[in-house]
Amino acid sequence: MNEYVERVIAETKAKNPNEPEFHQTVTEVLTSLENVIAAHPEYEQAALLERIVEPERIIQFRVVWVDDSGKTQVNKGYRVQFNGAIGPYKGGLRFHKSVNLSILKFLGFEQVFKNSLTTLPIGGGKGGSDFDPHGKSDAEVMRFCQAFMTELYRHIGINTDVPAGDIGVGGREIGYMFGQYRRIRDAYENGVLTGKGLTYGGSLIRPEATGYGGIYYAQQVFAHENDSIEGKTFVLSGYGNVAWGAAKKIAELGGKAVTLSGHNGYIYDPDGITTEEKLNYLLEMRASRNANIKMYADKFGVEFHEGEKPWGVRGDVYLPCATQNEVGMDEAELIVASGAKYYFELANMPTTNDAIAYMQANGVIIGPAKAANAGGVAVSALEMSQNSMRYGWTAEEVDAKLKTIMKDIHDSSAKAAAEYGLGYDLVKGANIAGFLKVAQAMMAQGLI
Repeated sequence: MNEYVERVIAETKAKNPNEPEFHQTVTEVLTSLENVIAAHPEYEQAALLERIVEPERIIQFRVVWVDDSGKTQVNKGYRVQFNGAIGPYKGGLRFHKSVNLSILKFLGFEQVFKNSLTTLPIGGGKGGSDFDPHGKSDAEVMRFCQAFMTELYRHIGINTDVPAGDIGVGGREIGYMFGQYRRIRDAYENGVLTGKGLTYGGSLIRPEATGYGGIYYAQQVFAHENDSIEGKTFVLSGYGNVAWGAAKKIAELGGKAVTLSGHNGYIYDPDGITTEEKLNYLLEMRASRNANIKMYADKFGVEFHEGEKPWGVRGDVYLPCATQNEVGMDEAELIVASGAKYYFELANMPTTNDAIAYMQANGVIIGPAKAANAGGVAVSALEMSQNSMRYGWTAEEVDAKLKTIMKDIHDSSAKAAAEYGLGYDLVKGANIAGFLKVAQAMMAQGLI
């Protein structure tokens, strides 16, 4: 390993103890950059890597709200503004009991390079809270969102930081937060949040965007391999917007998704999640206060495997669409044993570094999260553009722009890998392509 890269990885781990998710993503990104760093000694001279692994700002605050029983509740709130060299910080807010600083730092760091890859002028950030909206009433969610925004509003803005949704933050939560922001600011700055409803500045196809974008990216990989989605069987995890959007687009292109998963297990539908009835039921199911994936199995009479993950199901393509580190070595061995050639990360860092290396060593083409998962933030940035123009594009126009962005992400990743002697390694190629744009902007702006 390059001596400078190795030193920065070691120093980052030492400075950030007990943050395994952040350590994992820093190691994965920086080890991809050895050839780049060797070609650019000025980066070491300017301590570029030391700066790029350190967030520009971390904001932590308490969120105090009252539940339906009248009891006062206290949660932690965060915003990690990681890097703004190429534009305002951009990245989701996650509401989930697992949220902590390590997770948000890894998500923010990944977001920097993902956003760079979109070719759009947006920096990287992430935020959220350990509040879990699951099982809460609408009134409780509203009171929490209002309390959260009462603190967050002072740190965001259309030219500063533009949050969006993530796990636990959908249209309902965005609406409540935007309403509170508008009340506090006494101004209609609808570009300050993305993922909004269509009646107040949202973009068409935003809910489907990450899933659609992942499949458009996969199409480019299939084209490179002289292959096609048609007739392929896809194994998916998750059942939220990402998995739903991916299943919709897979069905449209002639493939079929046969699994979905949740915290309590997975379903196997051998006929495929392909009909309008099944796809619409996912939306209905998720709107339930106590949604869980078994509801799908009960509705359509398919297999439900309690407490299990879907990675032992045989398929042609594997798409983790749920959360971080859901695929480790045990799962990677099952995927390789299936004979599958393709694995696309539609969630954020769903795969451990050793699992990625194992699958690549066994001939599986990996579409990394910062590339395959970029459709959501791309359409969020398109929403920002529409807000600034006070004009909304049609669904067809947004979809066409998303297709172009995903093609550009694939092509720039493949080109970067080839230029640095790495063949068709889309994982390292994405890291290099995303890094170079940010690095050049940081060097141009001096020591800030």
